[in-house]
Amino acid sequence: MAQNIRNIAIIAHVDHGKTTLVDKIIHASKIFDAHQQFDDLILDNNDLERERGITIVSKNVSVRYKDVKINIIDTPGHADFGGEVERVLKLADGVLLLVDAFEGAMPQTRFVLGKAIDLGLKPIVVVNKVDKENCRPDEVHEQVFDLMFNLGATEDQLDFVTLYGSSKQGWMSTDWKVKTDDITPLLDAVLESIPPAPSLEGTPQMQITSLDYSSFVGRIAIGRVHRGTLREGANMSLMKADGSIKKVKIRELHVFEGLGKNKVTEVSSGEICAVSGIEGFDIGDTLADFENPEALERISIDEPTMNMLFTINNSPFFGKEGKFVTSRHLRDRLFKETEKNLALRVQPTDKEDSFLVFGRGILHLSVLIETMRREGYELQVGQPQVIFKEDDNGKRLEPMELLVVDVPEETAGKVIELVSMRKGEMTIMEPKGDLQHLEFRIPSRGLIGLRNNVLTATGGEAIMNHRFIDFEEHKGVIPGRIAGSLISLETGPGTAYTIDKMQDRGSFFVDPGEEVYAGQVIGEHTRPNDLTINIQKGKKLTNMRASGSDDNVKIVPKRQFSLEEAMEYIQKDEYLEVTPKSVRMRKILLDENERLRYAKQAD
Repeated sequence: MAQNIRNIAIIAHVDHGKTTLVDKIIHASKIFDAHQQFDDLILDNNDLERERGITIVSKNVSVRYKDVKINIIDTPGHADFGGEVERVLKLADGVLLLVDAFEGAMPQTRFVLGKAIDLGLKPIVVVNKVDKENCRPDEVHEQVFDLMFNLGATEDQLDFVTLYGSSKQGWMSTDWKVKTDDITPLLDAVLESIPPAPSLEGTPQMQITSLDYSSFVGRIAIGRVHRGTLREGANMSLMKADGSIKKVKIRELHVFEGLGKNKVTEVSSGEICAVSGIEGFDIGDTLADFENPEALERISIDEPTMNMLFTINNSPFFGKEGKFVTSRHLRDRLFKETEKNLALRVQPTDKEDSFLVFGRGILHLSVLIETMRREGYELQVGQPQVIFKEDDNGKRLEPMELLVVDVPEETAGKVIELVSMRKGEMTIMEPKGDLQHLEFRIPSRGLIGLRNNVLTATGGEAIMNHRFIDFEEHKGVIPGRIAGSLISLETGPGTAYTIDKMQDRGSFFVDPGEEVYAGQVIGEHTRPNDLTINIQKGKKLTNMRASGSDDNVKIVPKRQFSLEEAMEYIQKDEYLEVTPKSVRMRKILLDENERLRYAKQAD
């Protein structure tokens, strides 16, 4: 039975059509009953994944084709979720590398592909979106070959099958000029070139590579049976990271079938399964034989590169919009997140209501914050901080990233200038279609707040991607935000009259009539210092009507920030207040006199 299983992981950059392709494979294999209706993007079942068009959590689905079971493992495309990627690849025997027929292989595709090649997995290349204008399938095919060669692929891996097509229109072909009717050529290629899951005899072994959670049975361990057979009700040994061995019992076994799971009594080697009834396991632990346990090599998960302070909301508007506002709610939610989100760490601080949360980057942390606010949490977060290390000689090290920017030629100079100011070094500059392709090595610190500036300088046309490379020697001081903040002096709604009169002082983040509180950051000052202003004052009314004094008020619309932009914008002495309905910036010390006293002490 194990010989009729193919385990494949799908690798693709954000928005190259991976989830759409999986949809089409699911539809082609007809695993739905005739009466079942499903939307598009079946696998992106979380609202955030659908809105952003990114896969955040890897998922499993299986289809049957020509009496062969194909387990498809969806992997996240963004390097911030790198903690997910390595574990997922351990489940597979081959990978489908999906690339856009115009954009080609992007830096984060390279990140995942490098991991797959190191594990010796056999690739199939799918050049997607060949129906788009100015696509260049043949060049992209060459580029992928060069990329694999540079990543140290073996001859067998370099002898890969390439398919061309459009997952949106639902066809695949070995020649991009010849359109077929469906995607069966891709499924045929999977059966021909991906090796069947090997069936290894001996004592049972399974490495836990991911987990699920059910309110009925608790935590569920997911992994691939490496050797032997797992049986329901069997006593097993759980081998932990510290070398200790715990005796456990399998309560239930499930295998993935279609979009769901089927309960079975035993699972042979090569199959991916879910095991319930085991307590106290971690990712990377091995489930082994009761009497002669043998551990598999542990999976290493990328270290976090950033941290942020999470604390309860204590602003004057706390509790108005959220359901969960206490420190107990915040603590429970953060520690619950670490059970599933493996690249995330939570560390209590000396204050009961504050926690340091470590993550892989701004996107990783912002997805957690966005999920929490949608669940009804109110919280405040501080400015993101990069994690520093020391080497054996006592030198300070910081995380470095590879930054890739594709930008129209006329604005490339501005991008190079902006990145250079933040200690970025350009390594590659080459034309790519009608765009300039730029690559830099830049400290992670330099990326905080950079996206905003680059998009402004290029009129929103730059495409930016980055991934972590390594820790390197500290690069020195990087200039932060130059402009100061406009801070509200009083609490209450701002008036159009005052905001209009203050427009020469800076740009505003609030509209007339919007409720603000004393100490809230309501705009950006034109100068480097902070300025406290009163926007609640109304116009003095008289019974005289003077000609010309009642000109129409013309107010520039407020500046809108996304959650990530706001996280990157705030200064060291500011918090971001996040509630289900609002995102506000504020000073940590709301009282102006306290701020002045603190500033004098600091001097």
